[in-house]
Amino acid sequence: MCQLLGMNCNSQASITFSFTGFRQRGGRTSHHVDGWGVGFYEPGGCRVFHDDQPASESPLAAFLGDYPIPSAIVISHLRRATQGVRSLANCHPFQREWMGQPWLFSHNGDLRGFEPALTGPYRPIGGTDSERAFCWLMQELRAQFADRVRPVGWAELAPQIALLTERIARHGNFNFLLSNGEALFAHCSSKLYLLQRQHPFPTARLLDCDISLDLGRLNGVDDRMALVATEPLTDAEPWVRLATGEMRVFVGGETVWRQVDPRTQAFAPADEREALAAN
Repeated sequence: MCQLLGMNCNSQASITFSFTGFRQRGGRTSHHVDGWGVGFYEPGGCRVFHDDQPASESPLAAFLGDYPIPSAIVISHLRRATQGVRSLANCHPFQREWMGQPWLFSHNGDLRGFEPALTGPYRPIGGTDSERAFCWLMQELRAQFADRVRPVGWAELAPQIALLTERIARHGNFNFLLSNGEALFAHCSSKLYLLQRQHPFPTARLLDCDISLDLGRLNGVDDRMALVATEPLTDAEPWVRLATGEMRVFVGGETVWRQVDPRTQAFAPADEREALAAN
């Protein structure tokens, strides 16, 4: 089971505080040691960093924990391999272009028997089920909106992504974060938490390391942000667990679209299935 972290804000913000705690789960406080990645959307494009080393030991991850990159949307991922070897090619977030926009995707889960026909320009570089699902998702969106010459807005994309998500989620847990730089799409199959932050901002304390931060000193009264993570990153803040089958779209630091698909089920994580099989 991997770990996801996403942020969406109404103005550019730094994720260094949350990322500092998050990266500890890549080998120090948890076992997600098979690589990591993070993507920052900025005006005009995005910056994506990958490393196939554990995030808690990675000099690059340590650098990003200290180097603020203002961004309105961030997607990060810690990998624990279930399909595909440890390599840079298998590190999330994956990136593809559609209609001149850079799309990023990170997945937590294990898809079994999902071998869709990939007939368009999107093909996996690595060997993960996650990248295969992303390529198929982009292929189907491209076909659905083949008559468009400009990027499609989130209001039209959301229901189509939800329909495609349900088809993929039949094959296993499909917790994911997806973005085109305009909106952050989040889906929960088994585990995903949401935290909405706005004025008055608290002093937050990380769960994975002994660091606290007065968020009120860094944010204004009009600032607003949504954090999405596989597990809560801080204590004494109102993290809310999303429902199985719940998909949300975040724009400007708040939920603008929500749907719960009752057909989606939560599967036992791969490591639990392996333990049961061994017994």
